[in-house]
Amino acid sequence: MTLQATGISKKYYRPTKTASHFEAVKPLGFTLEEGKLTEITGRSGSGKSTLLYMLAGLLKPSAGSVVLDGKDLYSLGDEELSRLRNEKFGVIPQGQTGLFALTVLQNVLAPVAIYGDTKKYEEKARELLELVGISELAESKMTELSGGEMRRMSIARALIMNPDIIFADEPTDDLDDENTKAVLEFLQKTAHSGKSVLLVTHEASAADYADKIFRMDAGVLTLL
Repeated sequence: MTLQATGISKKYYRPTKTASHFEAVKPLGFTLEEGKLTEITGRSGSGKSTLLYMLAGLLKPSAGSVVLDGKDLYSLGDEELSRLRNEKFGVIPQGQTGLFALTVLQNVLAPVAIYGDTKKYEEKARELLELVGISELAESKMTELSGGEMRRMSIARALIMNPDIIFADEPTDDLDDENTKAVLEFLQKTAHSGKSVLLVTHEASAADYADKIFRMDAGVLTLL
């Protein structure tokens, strides 16, 4: 499954003395390949997260197209795009995310609850929690988890629907060295199992795990 962006850019209305718009991502083309961990690195504010969310169908580009196997994401209706994202994409968002009223297991099952029967996926959810090393926390609340454990929960949640493409936005931010290594190894293993993984990070050690590396500076993407 190939995801390809053509001529995409993102502008925000932000009038100043010299311009009326701020171009967070300048026009670019991008192809995300199967079986590879693709990294986009760069400083905070360079546009890398904006690009990730456009590719993930979560932020409409100002121009250009994002095509998945012949379907232009942003030509789809809201319901069709929502279902496609739910079935094909797994997103690991930046920061410590989760519904604090739910248990860890219930959080992992949240994407299933939108369209399916969570009972059918409970065994798989527990297997994923085992895979990321926090199976003993399945019935714990989010308030009982460390930052690293929350990040591992978000990885399990991103994988519950067996997506073809994983988008990871700064998944190691604020983690210690041990947890950073565990997360990066897991993403690499996931990519090499046949998935497409896009990793946005400023973590220097991530380069050791990536198959392809891009750098983003002021909205301009360059292959390293």
